[in-house]
Amino acid sequence: MLVATCAIFPIPLKEAAQEVISVLAGNKLLPIYGVETGEKKVAISFDATWGNTRTPKILQILEERGLKSTFFLTNIWLKEYPELGREIKEKGHEIGLHSANHPNLTTLPVAKIKEELLNNAQLIKEVTGFEPVLFRPPFGAYNNTVISTARELGFIPIQWSVDSLDWQNLSADGIYQRVTKKIHPGAIILFHNDGAHTAEALVPILDYLQKEGYRIIPISELLYQEHYHIDHRGFQILKKS
Repeated sequence: MLVATCAIFPIPLKEAAQEVISVLAGNKLLPIYGVETGEKKVAISFDATWGNTRTPKILQILEERGLKSTFFLTNIWLKEYPELGREIKEKGHEIGLHSANHPNLTTLPVAKIKEELLNNAQLIKEVTGFEPVLFRPPFGAYNNTVISTARELGFIPIQWSVDSLDWQNLSADGIYQRVTKKIHPGAIILFHNDGAHTAEALVPILDYLQKEGYRIIPISELLYQEHYHIDHRGFQILKKS
């Protein structure tokens, strides 16, 4: 069985992924949507399931500003564009799981969920050399089985607190307005690698965030590593000592 490891993750965070961090009313398990923090820092992420025409521009924009992001890759996309997968890794970005075939995981039995995640992790490792730990469920669809299965395998389920809705073909200004109005410290922002206006919107969004004093970091650097719980919103909150 493939064992999920990642050099950029300290050991406590990897161990925490194996545990049920928070069980809410109704025994509902949650992924991490964001982080409760007073620091002005956010993470930008891109899901990749289709297309490649706009990905190089996104990578160029991030490189010009010296910024690192998190890309969640499916096997569907990685098989089609392995060279871009390698470029994402070579430019220092973080890579997370987005499943092998982009199914709704809530409709699958545990064995199939494991197959989707492990096959995804294996291909990412083979193509890019990156050993992923973060996992974002396709369509953002999850239930207790999906979350507990991912954690059992050592993967950390991640959602988002700010959705750009770039997949709906919003204009660049529409994406900008949506993201800048909803931004907050500890946010995880969702984009897609081939949204029609994502690259165009990214420049003014980054300008705004940096003008407002936000640090832009990969998701792994945003997360708390230990001594935290997940509240009803799916936000990591440090436990009081």
